[in-house]
Amino acid sequence: MVTITDAAAEKAKEILTTEGKDAWGLRFFMAGSSCCGPSYGIDIVEAPESGDKIVEQNGLKIFMDSEIYEKLEGMKFDYIVEGDREGFVLAGGSQKPSCGPSCGSSCG
Repeated sequence: MVTITDAAAEKAKEILTTEGKDAWGLRFFMAGSSCCGPSYGIDIVEAPESGDKIVEQNGLKIFMDSEIYEKLEGMKFDYIVEGDREGFVLAGGSQKPSCGPSCGSSCG
């Protein structure tokens, strides 16, 4: 299961409120893949799709299909503010890049 930090829940709920969508949630989806592994995206959605898994913590609902749910097992959804960097991040879990020799340092 994905863990939702207090910081991520607070920021996401702030965004949902600003958009006038307090009762809505977030949907995680696969946005692409490379030798470095998958990339994920986030949408604001009103309700889960049929068959979606739902993670609800800290007052925030996240919807995802079962494939994404399994891939994100053990990961943490967080919101960071570090100097010039600010945003949502997924961290942890057991996913490792499948880089080969042609990938070089692009997965760092």
